[in-house]
Amino acid sequence: MTAQSRTVQGINPRSGEKVGSPVPETSAGQLGEVLAAAAAAGQFGASRPSVRAGLLRALADRLDERSGELVPLAAAESGLPVARLTGEVARTSGQLRLFAEVIEDGAYLEVITDSANPVAAPPLPRLRRWLEPVGPVLIFAASNFPFAFSVLGGDTASALASGCPVIVKAHPSHPGLSRLVADLASRVVADLDLPPGVFAVIFGDDAGLDALRDPRITAAGFTGSTAGGRFLLDVAASRRVPIPFYGELGSINPVVITPAAVAARGAQIARDFAASMTLGTGQFCTKPGLLFLPAGHGLDEVLAAAVSAIDAAPMLNARIRDQWATGMAELAATPDVEPVADGQPAPPAGSWASPALLRTTAAAVTRDKGTLIEEHFGPTGLMVEYRDLGDLLAALGTVEGSLTATLHAEDIDDFAVAALVNRLRDIAGRVIYNGWPTGVAVAWAMNHGGPWPSTTHSGHTSVGATAIRRWLRPVCYQSMPDALLPEGLRSANPWRLPRRADGVLTPR
Repeated sequence: MTAQSRTVQGINPRSGEKVGSPVPETSAGQLGEVLAAAAAAGQFGASRPSVRAGLLRALADRLDERSGELVPLAAAESGLPVARLTGEVARTSGQLRLFAEVIEDGAYLEVITDSANPVAAPPLPRLRRWLEPVGPVLIFAASNFPFAFSVLGGDTASALASGCPVIVKAHPSHPGLSRLVADLASRVVADLDLPPGVFAVIFGDDAGLDALRDPRITAAGFTGSTAGGRFLLDVAASRRVPIPFYGELGSINPVVITPAAVAARGAQIARDFAASMTLGTGQFCTKPGLLFLPAGHGLDEVLAAAVSAIDAAPMLNARIRDQWATGMAELAATPDVEPVADGQPAPPAGSWASPALLRTTAAAVTRDKGTLIEEHFGPTGLMVEYRDLGDLLAALGTVEGSLTATLHAEDIDDFAVAALVNRLRDIAGRVIYNGWPTGVAVAWAMNHGGPWPSTTHSGHTSVGATAIRRWLRPVCYQSMPDALLPEGLRSANPWRLPRRADGVLTPR
């Protein structure tokens, strides 16, 4: 079978049946045209803020207008509930509008100017510095958020906001939806008379790899598994000219409960944990996978009842379900691990999973240094019982980098809460107090990143206003005549950008 004749077929995880017509994979010739168009759209990077903000708002409006058509198809291809997907469309359009505000605010460009000072030691020339788009960007769409981390998701929104042309490699779990959203977006680009290379979607793993290796791609973003992300990271790094690869990968997201919190509200914490662990069939990158409880907590029955009451639900596709089942079997067979509860039985058809909670000890985690702290993408949690603070800190010392870490404690708590916060801060990009990690707010201050293996670069986020920083690089212009500077850097400040002039931060 030739590359041009291969197709991607949507499958309903609830039934195992095909959804819609198969989508042809992108051929080598078609990919070449897409890459050439993206490379030719360089003027998009120099476009005025109003142009890019207008594009993002138009895309958001079109998504909202077509929600009634898009959501049923997304539900069929992903198995996710209609209510969840309806909210996800709103989140996705909200992300696009947030980055329109980021563009108009202008602070993201980090404009810094220094006046010439020939008597300084050494002499200071006239300097103008800001951030400029890196060029065409490749985005690998995720499986678990068909809108918010897919064709017009946060990576695409932030890259377009920066002025980078975007090529999205569609996820094979929802090809029909990806094609529909791609057509929607391409029409918006055309309606605004922007270069067609500003945005494109490609299909097929081979096309994605070929694009990642192509010298016209200057950076890439990815949301998915640790294994898949590491493979693509190595491809990006092994190019003749390596490029930045911003991957959001696996995350175990530990939750620590102090004895005082157990005493004050242990039953509610147990029920909330079960709900957070199984939200979206446990297929959130922020799913809490480790629950640290003090020995003798007395919450076994509450936890078992909460987990057992949760119905089985479809996973995103058969491959993810099979990987989860294999990981579950390996975890259950690990020494010092025992079952606590299982959810309701799963139907035989489709790609369903039943929740499960297992138990071990902090001492076992400390000895194991690997297997027990691996992420299991799905509705699985591991309860870890600790004897004292030293036992807990030793176990936390084996936990690898995570997107989140959560602490449940009381305002008056003698369990060295400050030491726990410091430890959790070291291993996570977002530390939560008396809350739950599932659900990532789309806001200016949000950080959705963390140390390896949760991301490939802990200095960046894939959610929030500062996600735009991934697609920009600093450029300093020395002694450049004003007329030759980029429009936004000129002395008259026509874009009304905030800037730091001679060390002093000035408003527009």
